[in-house]
Amino acid sequence: MGEYVRYSVITPAFNEEEMLPRFLERVVPVMESLGSPFEIIVVNDGSKDKTAEILAASCEKDKRVKGINLSRNFGQQAALLAGLGACRGDAAILMDIDLQDPPDIIPEMVRMYAEEGYDIVHARRSARPKDSFLKKLTAKLFYRFIGRISNPPVPDNVSDFKIYSRRAIDEILALPERIRFLKSQSVWIGFKQGFVDFVRPEREAGKTKYTPKKMFRLAADAIVSNSNYPLSLSLKFGVFACFTALLGFVGLGIAAGVGAYIPFAAWLFPFAALLLGIDLCFKGVSDMYLSRIYEEVKNRPVYIIKDKLGFDDDEKPDGKNGL
Repeated sequence: MGEYVRYSVITPAFNEEEMLPRFLERVVPVMESLGSPFEIIVVNDGSKDKTAEILAASCEKDKRVKGINLSRNFGQQAALLAGLGACRGDAAILMDIDLQDPPDIIPEMVRMYAEEGYDIVHARRSARPKDSFLKKLTAKLFYRFIGRISNPPVPDNVSDFKIYSRRAIDEILALPERIRFLKSQSVWIGFKQGFVDFVRPEREAGKTKYTPKKMFRLAADAIVSNSNYPLSLSLKFGVFACFTALLGFVGLGIAAGVGAYIPFAAWLFPFAALLLGIDLCFKGVSDMYLSRIYEEVKNRPVYIIKDKLGFDDDEKPDGKNGL
C-alpha cells in the first residue's frame, strides 16, 4: 500500500530538461510548508531531451518525487490523466511545469479544499501581462465561445491548474470517453467548486511546447467533446435561409403587384435560397438524431450522487447513474 499521502502534485513534462529542476525547487518547499505527506508525480510525455534522465535522478534523490514515462508523446490531457490514475493522495493538484501556474497560491487552494469543503478549486487568471496581444485575444475569444456552447459553462480564464478531491478524481477517471478536455469535465461532474485568482507570470526557462497546431487540436477537442452545438447549426441556417427566401418572394411579389418590372432571373435567388434552406433543415433534423447518438456514445453517467441522507447502510444504492 505504501505510506499515506495527503496531497499529490501532478505535472506533465515534454522536453522540459531546463524547467524540471526549477519546478521541483519551487514546489517542494511549498508542499513541505503544508505539514502533510505529499508526493510529486511528473509524467514524462515522450520527451526527446534529458527530461527522463533528470526525472530518474530526482526520484532517486527525493523519494517523494515519482516519475511516469509514457511510451510516446500522447499530449497534455493524456499525461494529466495518467498522473490522476497513479496518484495516491486524498487530493490532487494539477499544474504546468513551466511555473506559469505559480506554486505560491497552492496553500490557499489547499485551505479552500481542507477547511471550506471544496471538491474542486480552479486557479483563475486575473491578468496575463506577459502574453502578447494576439495570445490574449485568442484566449478571450476561445473561453467566451466555449463558455457559451458548453453545458454547464466552462469558466473564463481557467487552466488545468486545479485541486481535486479524491471523489472528484474518481469521477473524472470514471468518465469513459477517450477525447478529454479536463477544463470542461471538471465542471461537468459538479460538486462544490471555487476559484483562486492569480496573475499569470512569465515562463522562467525554455519555450512553450504548445505549437499553433497543438492549440488548434486542443480547441477542436474542447468543442467536439464538450458540446453538440455545431450539429445544431445546419437547422438554424436552414430556417434562416427559408425565412430569407420567403421575405424575398414577398418583396418581389409586392414589387410586381405595383407594376415594377421584375426579370425572371430575380426570382431565382429566393428560389435557390428556399431550396438550400429546405435541404439544410432536413440535414438539421438528421443532425438532431446524430447529436443524440453522440451523447449516448459518450456514455457519461446520467447523474452523479454527492451524498445520501437517511438511508440505512444496507439500503444505500451504489448506482452512479440511471442505466
